[in-house]
Amino acid sequence: MTINLIANRAAFIRANTRLLPVPHAPEISLHVADDATELWQKTEEELGELGLPPPFWAFAWSGGQALARYVIDRPNLVRGRRVLDFASGSGLVAFAARLAGAAEVEANDIDAFALAAIGLNAQANGLSVRVVGEDLIGRDEDWDVVLAADVFYERELASHVTEWLLALERRGACVLIGDPGRSYLPQNKLVAVARYEVPVTRSLEDADIKQSHIWRFHHPASGDSADGLTCRTETPSGNSLLTC
Repeated sequence: MTINLIANRAAFIRANTRLLPVPHAPEISLHVADDATELWQKTEEELGELGLPPPFWAFAWSGGQALARYVIDRPNLVRGRRVLDFASGSGLVAFAARLAGAAEVEANDIDAFALAAIGLNAQANGLSVRVVGEDLIGRDEDWDVVLAADVFYERELASHVTEWLLALERRGACVLIGDPGRSYLPQNKLVAVARYEVPVTRSLEDADIKQSHIWRFHHPASGDSADGLTCRTETPSGNSLLTC
């Protein structure tokens, strides 16, 4: 990837987005777009290509907002640890981990525009994360914590991601998932540990407020714990259903 191409993507992002605080995690600001379809078309025109992936990087999705809020409010989950934010998109959850004191954060995505957006957003927030553009599914680089938000929207992808994340969890990583209950979320393997009412873009989520949950893999024999973090049940009042 040439420097000029990266610079062109960054210029394109700046020209077609606005830097705004994230509604449910206002500690972080992102370059976001007003209209997904219009931006998608502009992206294809810019590169002269059709069939490009949707601009997931240009929006603060409900699962990502929920997971960012959860991590910021519970810094003990990531403080001093190596963290992977898988399918990072805008970098929102990666930035939340950095704010919460993670020792090292990798923001991973395979969309080249997402990689450029993560760099711009990191700069805007004065945060440092390692941007990784490789397909990491199936790999284990000894992350302590793996964060994944809004990734269960395609059947085949969801199946591969579920197997991979479950293997990381069994190895000892703390895997946290932010998701509003998308089509291929493997809820039979998960337990909800927190619930949030997240402000979202109606054109994307068909709602102004979307209920999103934080999920962990369910291990009855181990008391729903991973990486030394044991969860305890709380009262239904407030957002937390289960807190680590």
